[in-house]
Amino acid sequence: MPVVEVGDRAPAFTLRDQSGAKRTLAEFRGGPVVIYFYPEDDTPLCTTQACGLSDVHAEMRKLGAGVIGISPDTVESHAAFAGKYALPFTLLADVPDAKGTPRVCAKYGVWGEKNMYGKTMIGMLRTTYLIDERGRVARRWDRVKTPGHAERVLKAVRELGREG
Repeated sequence: MPVVEVGDRAPAFTLRDQSGAKRTLAEFRGGPVVIYFYPEDDTPLCTTQACGLSDVHAEMRKLGAGVIGISPDTVESHAAFAGKYALPFTLLADVPDAKGTPRVCAKYGVWGEKNMYGKTMIGMLRTTYLIDERGRVARRWDRVKTPGHAERVLKAVRELGREG
C-alpha cells in the first residue's frame, strides 16, 4: 500500500545521479516532475519503460516537466544504462542500506512485498508519481505495465498543464 497519496507533499530526497552528482527533488520545483521507480537497469521491462519515457522526453520538456528514474542500482550501473540507451533524463541511485532497503523507495511506499513467478519476495513495486510544480503528488500509477505507460504519463502532464 503506497505511503504517498495523491495530494500529499512529495517526500524530499538527495541521491546521486548517473554521473555521481548529488541531486535533490527541490531542484525540479517550479514545474511538474515525473518520478518513476523501477527494479533494475538494463532488464527487458525496465529498458522498455525507460526507452518509452525517452521517446516522449522532448515533449515533456516542452511542457516544462522533468523526468527522474530511481532504482536500487549503483551510480555506475545507471551510467552504463543511460549511456547504452542514450537516456536524456536523470537516473538516481537509491542504494540499499545495511538492511537491504533503499530509503527513498521505502519513503515513497514502493519497496515492499510482491509476488513474482509464484514466489513472495521483497522488492521494487514498479510505480510512477507525477509531482506538480508545488511539490504535491498529482497522480500515481501503481503496478505499472510498461507498454503505453509513457504515453499515459505524457497525457497526465498535459492535463496538469491545463489545470494550472
